[in-house]
Amino acid sequence: MKTTLPALRPLHLAALLTCLSAAQAHAADTAAAESKTALPEISVSATSTADTGERTEKSTSYKGRRSSTATGLSLTAAETPQAISTLTHQQLEDQGLTTVNDALDQAAGVTVERVETDRTYFTSRGFDVQNFQLDGFGLPFTNGAQWGDLDTAIYDHIDILRGANGLMTGTGLPSATVNFALKKPTAAFQASGAVTLGSWNKKRAEGDISGALNADASVRGRLVAAVEDKDSYLDRYHKRLSTIYGALDIDLTRDTTLSLSWIEQRSDADSPMWGALPMHYADGSSTNYDVSTSTAADWAWWNNTDRRLMAELSHDFGQGWQLKSAVSHRSQRTDSELLYIFGSPVSGTSTGLYAYPSLFQGRYQQDMATVQVTGPFSWLGRQHELSAGLTWGQESAREFSAYADYGSGAQYTDMSIDLSNWDGTFTKPDWNGNSDGSDFYSRRNTAYAAGRFALTDDVKLIAGGQVIQLSSHGENYGVGHAYSATRVTPYLGGVWTIQPDLSAYASFTTIFQPQTEINAQGTPLTPAHGTNAEVGLKANLFERRLGLNAALFQTKLKGLAGTSTWSSTLGAYVYPAEDATSKGIELEAVGRVMEGLELSGSYVHQSITDGDGDDTRTFVPRDLFKLSLRYDPTERWSTTAALRWQSEIHRTDYGVTTRQDAYALLDLGAQYKIDKHWRVGAQIRNVTDQKYINSLYWEQAYYGAPRSGEISVHYSY
Repeated sequence: MKTTLPALRPLHLAALLTCLSAAQAHAADTAAAESKTALPEISVSATSTADTGERTEKSTSYKGRRSSTATGLSLTAAETPQAISTLTHQQLEDQGLTTVNDALDQAAGVTVERVETDRTYFTSRGFDVQNFQLDGFGLPFTNGAQWGDLDTAIYDHIDILRGANGLMTGTGLPSATVNFALKKPTAAFQASGAVTLGSWNKKRAEGDISGALNADASVRGRLVAAVEDKDSYLDRYHKRLSTIYGALDIDLTRDTTLSLSWIEQRSDADSPMWGALPMHYADGSSTNYDVSTSTAADWAWWNNTDRRLMAELSHDFGQGWQLKSAVSHRSQRTDSELLYIFGSPVSGTSTGLYAYPSLFQGRYQQDMATVQVTGPFSWLGRQHELSAGLTWGQESAREFSAYADYGSGAQYTDMSIDLSNWDGTFTKPDWNGNSDGSDFYSRRNTAYAAGRFALTDDVKLIAGGQVIQLSSHGENYGVGHAYSATRVTPYLGGVWTIQPDLSAYASFTTIFQPQTEINAQGTPLTPAHGTNAEVGLKANLFERRLGLNAALFQTKLKGLAGTSTWSSTLGAYVYPAEDATSKGIELEAVGRVMEGLELSGSYVHQSITDGDGDDTRTFVPRDLFKLSLRYDPTERWSTTAALRWQSEIHRTDYGVTTRQDAYALLDLGAQYKIDKHWRVGAQIRNVTDQKYINSLYWEQAYYGAPRSGEISVHYSY
């Protein structure tokens, strides 16, 4: 049954109106109060993470400040012995990067693999990015992909740590860790809102209000809400997004703060694609469909809901020692009725394609609890730092799939259509065929410790490790989902300050990833394991307003599940265990190069080879260049530009190669400040109207968005 608009939508709209009306009311009250008397000065002292120097909301720079993603210690990029980048609040706002997919498109070294309209994978350094964290907490996506879209309205900034995160995570692939830092409540009142209209009937509204909830500002709150409704350049596709986020910071004492937060994000789609377009005709020639071509049926739908509850207690013991403990609960729900089209069409005919419809329901829960202590200590006459912590986590997944019955138990049928002029008409089945599913439970316990030792005034050594205990039991679509493993992942890194604004670094860490895929013998593959080694230089110029980074890396992965083949004996897909090595160079420049000009630029060159030294994972671009600019010629005007270029990619299936030549995408924007409260902006994306394939991660693919535009009006107080 096709769903309607989310039930929570009235609450979201009410929240937006409340934000904006409260801002106006507060402004009026403030003006009246100031005309009578001045308020006494209020002094606030708290240990909230908003005070750690990591937040970017009040900065106009594209250069990040500090991050604890790599080591648990709050370090600058120059102090971190790995490549780390930050998408700041200013960059997200300047370029209108309102979804996680759009934001990570601009992140150094990350490729966004849009395989379907509502399923996305991410790669970095040749391998899948599976570690996604929220304020430093989180487990990998259950199925390795992001379903639906996530809105960025609730984030202060996004950190991307490239390479293996062996110290803080330990599992996953040696690719990258993405940490989403939430906006935090503020003691001073502030409010903002925006309305955006764009191509394909895009309509978006968002609001953000924050401030003290009592006289001494010991209780602070924040409410953020965003809604978006839009059609698409793709035939029949329509999407609705809604996000609401509430947070409270409560100073229990002068040194102890309790932080509570709640997030709900929904992504509902009409006529989304399951799978994508066939890239070749039966004779091997390229299909080359119109950009708008879709394989979605007119009755198809896919709804996703993601809810999170978090509580954090932080205490400052004094003399730099802090304790943080947190618990979090995440629940995800996905429901869909979809049509998958496969086969090789015969050019000029309506033959060669097959229809495979399915109903799917998924329910996922993740619970985590952690405690962490950080602080300085003296040893051998020098000051050092320590970070240590314990984490407990569990995850459950329940999935159900129902299929059609086209006679003799067949779940698919011939489809007499030509995709070039198909209108989405296909008879919806009643799901009276076979059904299947999964029901499994996983547990994860970790303990880590790391020290940052000052060997000399100029040389800092970071050494530590993590002990990880993983277990799982249950069944995943007929395959046993059971494993138990205990691993130790060491971490070693060093930074040498050559000059005050020039440093060299080196690091080495390991990582491993349990796998549920089975081999030809019908047994699960052993965990894949990998290493990340890198060396680099980091510099700061122009009074530290501009940061430069250069890294050489080598990432190795052994035993990873390769390309699947069908086993008629087992009645399932089986996977070989493969090895791969990725090595290359990364260059990055971020910050202010001159008065009024801010930039974020990166270049990555890499090679990816298998165990025999041959090229592998050729869907990953070997060269990737990204450049974002903001120029303020006057106090009122600002202009932006974003260029993304990638080298050729290809993949070969059944002896036929699909190729996407190198291409570049250019986005342009401008903003005008009407006064201190109001501003208007405009964005044009894909200015050259480039036609390109989104991804070759899978055998099927679809085309990226053509030229589009949007205008917006912003209010802030």
